[in-house]
Amino acid sequence: MTEASAGQAAQLPPSQATIADLMRPPLTTMEPADHAAAAAYLMKHAGTSALVVLNPRTGQPAGIITEADIAHAVADGKDLNEVRIHDLMTADPTIINTTATIRDAAIIMTRGHFRHLPVTSDSGLVGMVDITDICRALLGPAPFEEKET
Repeated sequence: MTEASAGQAAQLPPSQATIADLMRPPLTTMEPADHAAAAAYLMKHAGTSALVVLNPRTGQPAGIITEADIAHAVADGKDLNEVRIHDLMTADPTIINTTATIRDAAIIMTRGHFRHLPVTSDSGLVGMVDITDICRALLGPAPFEEKET
């Protein structure tokens, strides 16, 4: 989330703010046949903990792969250079529309035990929100936040 979008979402009460007010653009996407090692590399260098997996024919979200998926594969002794994303990803992920409220996202994430939601509009994939984005928006500005050094 950019500082501008974070500030904008913090100014609106959570009941009025929408996902469009706080979503981040999907910095990096993958395709199902890509190697899991490539997903791990891209997550690290993009500073994200999840990537949307796009259907190569439609460009629509086909799945989501997260740090947890990568960690489970490593714990199971899988070689990330051999395993493909389609073997690890959650297919047909729950998505949220840009017009949904932050509260809607919190409910979906809580009920589904999700930490990430791809954001779509009529034009397709437009962003991503994670649980941290939602919590920050619901909590509002906190004067006690630690300053980054």
